[in-house]
Parts: sequence; structure tokens; C-alpha cells
Amino acid sequence: MTGNAALAERFQAARPHLGALAYRMLGSVDDAEDAVQEAWLRLSRDGAAEGVVNLDAWLTTVVARICLNALRARRSGVREELVAHVPDPIVDAVGEADPEHQAMLADAVGLALYVVLDTLPPAERLAFVLHDVFAVPFDQIASIVERSPEATRKLASRARRRINDAAPDPDTDLVAQHAVVDAFFAAGRAGDFDRLVAVLDPDVSLHGDFGPGPAGLRSVRGASAVAGLARGYAAPEREVRPAVVNGAAGAVIFVAGQPTAIMGFVVRGGRIAAIDVLADPARIARIDLSAVGG
Repeated sequence: MTGNAALAERFQAARPHLGALAYRMLGSVDDAEDAVQEAWLRLSRDGAAEGVVNLDAWLTTVVARICLNALRARRSGVREELVAHVPDPIVDAVGEADPEHQAMLADAVGLALYVVLDTLPPAERLAFVLHDVFAVPFDQIASIVERSPEATRKLASRARRRINDAAPDPDTDLVAQHAVVDAFFAAGRAGDFDRLVAVLDPDVSLHGDFGPGPAGLRSVRGASAVAGLARGYAAPEREVRPAVVNGAAGAVIFVAGQPTAIMGFVVRGGRIAAIDVLADPARIARIDLSAVGG
């Protein structure tokens, strides 16, 4: 096996880990793939791998820096990113999980936490994701964010505190989650607004991307407001296909055989605490919906 072939083989072995890291950092499947591809381009340059003792650590650092720069570009307004409001969902069939998706979502934060992550400064987000999700030591993270290990530890601590305050742990029983979501859609189909409100947490939030540009973004909070906006997805002409969205209960909505919305739910205390709706046709077209017949 040639040196280049051996290097490519080692990179392919690391790709699932790198893709998972980039997805958690960027919340976009396409952007995550771009970051991983950029890391390969850098690795494959002549002499790039010479002197690298720990290739996995080197690749983790490279992908992390690419993601950090991308996040800073978003913050500076160089790019307008809808993903900051509703992340790209990863959709699986109920009771099944694509191995690649499992790698992406292992120890993943849920949809609701991506909203919190998007409010964090880029360096805080990176420190939290690398340390708390991937167990990267602070010494290594410090070199990426260009701070001391102690300052990097404080970045992760601040991020952890904000996340814990903003998004308490959801219910983990997937069957119970689906039962709550099923009750939500059943109430919507029956036109029973009171039943619909009853399955929602009083402080429930809904974040939606309904089309291109800022005008397509919408967020509402409170059971009555969310019920009023979301009940249309249970209308008779809409087919609700249960799904697992980013590892939690969800659904894909079809009209005349075409997917029109992907909904992810956070269930906490037996009630729906958060809903993410992706209904932008251009973004839906890029999502792999083969698991639900899309």
C-alpha cells in the first residue's frame, strides 16, 4: 500500500468522528461535510502529514479550527445562516437507525440545545463541544482557541452553565416521547384545541424555518401560541409519518406524497417542551428522508 493510500485509509477511519464533531459545531450536514473535506485537502497536500505523531488529534484540531472560523464568519455577518435557528435534522425510521447517523448522533445534544449552542460565542461553543462531548483535553483545545488551558476551562464552564440553565434534560424514553407526540397530532386532527394545549408545556417554544431569508424564520413561545401555529400540521390533507429526528421523537409531514415539513420534538415531564419545524422546501430537498419513504 502506498503512503497516500495508507493516509487515505486512516482518514476514512476518522471520518465518522470528524463528521460528528463538525455537525455538532455547525448544525448543518452540508457544512459539516465541507469542513471534513477541507481537512482532507489539507492533509493530502505534499508533506502535510510529515512529523504528525497523532493523526487523529491533528485532524480533530484541523476540523475544529475550520468550524471555529466558520462560526466566527457567521457572527461577523459574512454569511447569513438559517441553520443558526433550525439545525439540519437527521431523520431515521422509528425503531431503526442508520449506522452513519448513529455516529453523528452518539452523545449528541438534542435539537433544543442546538438553539442554545447558537447563542454561544464561537470559542465557548467549541470548548464545550470538544471537551464535554468528545473528551478532548483542555490543553489541546487551548491551542485552538489561543488561550491558556485555565481560560479554556472557564469557556467550557460558562457554556455548560448556560446550556443547563436554558435546556434541562429531556425525557429519554423514546416510546414515551412518541406517545406524547402521537397525542399532539391526534388532538390536532380532532380539532381539539384544549387537548392540544394540554400536551404542551406552558413555556413551550417553537422555532421554525418556513422559507428563504430572514422573513422565513419564526419563533413563538407559550402553549396557546404554539398550538395555534402548529395545529395546521395535523390537518386532514397532511400525512404524518412518525420518525426519529436527531435521536428523539419527530415526524415528517407529507402533502400529496411530497415532504413539506420535518418536525423535531423535545419532551420533558411528559409534555412537549420544544418543537423545531423545518419547512423551507430548498433545505428539505437536501435532507435524506429515505428512512420515511421521502
